[in-house]
Amino acid sequence: MQTHGLAGFTPAETAAMVGDGVAKLVERACAARGRKADTADQAAFAADYAANATVASRPYPGVVETLRRLAAEDWRLAVCTNKPEAPARALLHAFGLDTLIAAIGGGDSFPVRKPDPRHMLATLAAAGGSPDRAVAVGDHANDVAAATGAGLPCIFAAWGYGSPAMAIGSAATAAAFTEVPALACALLDRRQSDQDPPPR
Repeated sequence: MQTHGLAGFTPAETAAMVGDGVAKLVERACAARGRKADTADQAAFAADYAANATVASRPYPGVVETLRRLAAEDWRLAVCTNKPEAPARALLHAFGLDTLIAAIGGGDSFPVRKPDPRHMLATLAAAGGSPDRAVAVGDHANDVAAATGAGLPCIFAAWGYGSPAMAIGSAATAAAFTEVPALACALLDRRQSDQDPPPR
């Protein structure tokens, strides 16, 4: 917005516009300032974001320790995001988490992106996982839709930017990232018991 002499956005205003990839974010931001976005706007944002993604970004509380714990317990971890893959990788590297992640499926990694379940399935396959032994965690309706469409239970991340209404369809809600391991284990146990044949 600054390059056009327009006012920027608060974090809350920005959060209301994210979740559908760069093109939609730029389109919504420009519309909020009375402009029609074009490809030059998208390219400028993508370049700026790639150069500055790690500047003010920080992991949510409990994320680093919890992911390390999960990795130590032999969970295979993957990131499925509508964010372009390069800045997603840069963020994970900056936080020292890249070595814990088996696969990253960015918004530009495959021909589809969330809420299309094929985005989640392709990311899961790249990590060597299988849908019957996987759980998704996300803070947006697109995460819930992609996960349920892919046959995965989804834990809604209530600490994230999505509104509580976006949790509709999720299998569980976590108030903090540290709650994820117990919820994930419970969801997988429930799925296994649902699949086990009844006793004779």
